[in-house]
Amino acid sequence: MELQNLTSTALIHTNVSFTSKDEAIQYLVEQLDREGKLHSKEEFYQSVVERETLSATGFEGGLAIPHGKSPAVKEASFAVATLQSPLDDWESIDENNRVELVILLAIPEAEAGSTHLSLLSELMTRMADPAYKERLLQAKTSKALYAALDQEEEEKERAVSHTGKTILAVTACPAGIAHTYMAAEALVRAGNDFGVDVLVEKQGANGVEDRISKSQVAKADAVIFAADVAVKDKKRFSSLPKVTTTVAAPLKNAEGLLKEALDKAEKAPARQEAPEVEVEEEPEDKPFKTEIKDSVMTGISYIIPIIVAGGMTLAFAVLVSQAFGLQEVYETEGSWLWLLRQLGGNLLGTLMVPVLAAYMAYSIGDKPALGPGFAAGICANLIGSGFLGGMLGGLLAGYIIKFLKKKLQTTGTFSGFVSFWLYPVLGTLSVGCIMLFVIGEPLAALNQGLISWLEGMSGKNAILLGVILGAMVSFDLGGPVNKAAYTFCIGAMASGNIMPYAAFASVKMVSAFGVTGATIFGKKYFTKPEQEIGKQTWLLGLAGITEGAIPFMIKDPLRVIPSLIAGSAVTGGIVAYFDIGLGVPGAGIFSLALVEGPSLFVAASIWLGAALIGAFISMVLLIITRKNKLKKQPRKRKEKNDEKQVEMKEAVS
Repeated sequence: MELQNLTSTALIHTNVSFTSKDEAIQYLVEQLDREGKLHSKEEFYQSVVERETLSATGFEGGLAIPHGKSPAVKEASFAVATLQSPLDDWESIDENNRVELVILLAIPEAEAGSTHLSLLSELMTRMADPAYKERLLQAKTSKALYAALDQEEEEKERAVSHTGKTILAVTACPAGIAHTYMAAEALVRAGNDFGVDVLVEKQGANGVEDRISKSQVAKADAVIFAADVAVKDKKRFSSLPKVTTTVAAPLKNAEGLLKEALDKAEKAPARQEAPEVEVEEEPEDKPFKTEIKDSVMTGISYIIPIIVAGGMTLAFAVLVSQAFGLQEVYETEGSWLWLLRQLGGNLLGTLMVPVLAAYMAYSIGDKPALGPGFAAGICANLIGSGFLGGMLGGLLAGYIIKFLKKKLQTTGTFSGFVSFWLYPVLGTLSVGCIMLFVIGEPLAALNQGLISWLEGMSGKNAILLGVILGAMVSFDLGGPVNKAAYTFCIGAMASGNIMPYAAFASVKMVSAFGVTGATIFGKKYFTKPEQEIGKQTWLLGLAGITEGAIPFMIKDPLRVIPSLIAGSAVTGGIVAYFDIGLGVPGAGIFSLALVEGPSLFVAASIWLGAALIGAFISMVLLIITRKNKLKKQPRKRKEKNDEKQVEMKEAVS
């Protein structure tokens, strides 16, 4: 961006004297008005003053960039003043900042999301270079300062010897525009001065840029987290000494941060010399199947808390109404019980699908895909395509943004505009039109067909469905197959079929109960640590958490997985055969009072009884298979000993 295009020598003043911040702003507003950049200087001045009340426009190193976005501005421009005496009353990020360079931006309201962001990020990036700012401050005349605005920095011959050290850094600010890039540049410059390689990953509005690889982590000495938001994938750096600070800190003292990081690296225990092995890098472009799977898993992981919170809130309202005979209050619009019911219902009915779609899109297209992803989920709700439509919409939104990012790549100045405006708007319009006007009707018809198919399942077909669901739940205990079953059950529930989720919720107790039973009744076949784990696993099962049985599965998968699947399949089949339903997502024993069937007592008895029967089957199989395994081990050891004795005799002979 050519800064000179947005100003002139008449808008630049050097060595001006002001007694206050307000006087400086009024002076620069007057200059803009005199040069015909404003419709009304009073209105523009008011917009600048209002902006000053929102947050500090002073930064550090003597810099202040006040700005106003207003219909009173004819064309985007800026005025500059260097001060004879620094001002102390300018609210700044650095509380010790004494302002001596003021740049007032005047932006038409229609260009708030474009020119404003571009100009601001460009100025901030350039000001991160102390030499650039110094050139502006040292300019004696308007012409000299005007010329310095776009003057290329002369390459300096550096006499700094390289230390051989490498420092990694991650920068991230809430808006993801100015400070993210300024902090990165400040660290890199400081590294050049120190003879240290500084590699910075920027987690900004455009997603992750310059991602740090595993091999770079392996070779680095320390890492600096300069962020005001949560750092993504922080675990990658767990082996390195860390310096954690705000995103503004490198702008104030990048050298100090590098020294601190180098000092920590020096004092850190020596890392074990790893053998020279080739570090497997994460591919930038995942295989299509992997990307789809990761996207679905990401979406599911984000909706689980919503489902649990919504389901439990709804369950609470239902339980209270049933326990205290408050059905009339429950049905009365505006009553406290009705409001709680609506809260839980809206979490499930309104929020769940958009969140699923948004985070599936996020997994593929990063942060710019969130808006289009939410739009896709809302479209799915509007056209009645339910869970299925939400998932398809999330994938569409993610790939549309991925395509846009590949075809419309920007760096530096325009990255903020493209990330905040272009990607979300184009993505939302594209996915919205496709969802609403192209695939809406076929998706809704497919969704309705699935509902009809599920509703038509009875007898042997229903049992088969229950058996398959049961087997899937315990196949990997919370892994992708388990989540696939969960997704199907939630989707079926959203479509009005509540039997699959009842089977799912009952089966989730089987593995935990089975493991506990096996370690109690078959105690002698299990080790002490296994017995201790087994004592606690049933509690997890009561809450519907299957992961408690994972240690057993990992240790002996060939015996444990079939044992758990067998019991779970029986449980699923029983619940499905008796057509027990569960219309509120929840888990474990908490769902007992909410199951639906011939009567609450009968339904609850069948539902819990099925879980206990399945757990008993799994328990027996776990004990039998473990017993057989232990029987074979001594025989093998004996055979080996015999072989060794024979070998020794032959050697002696």
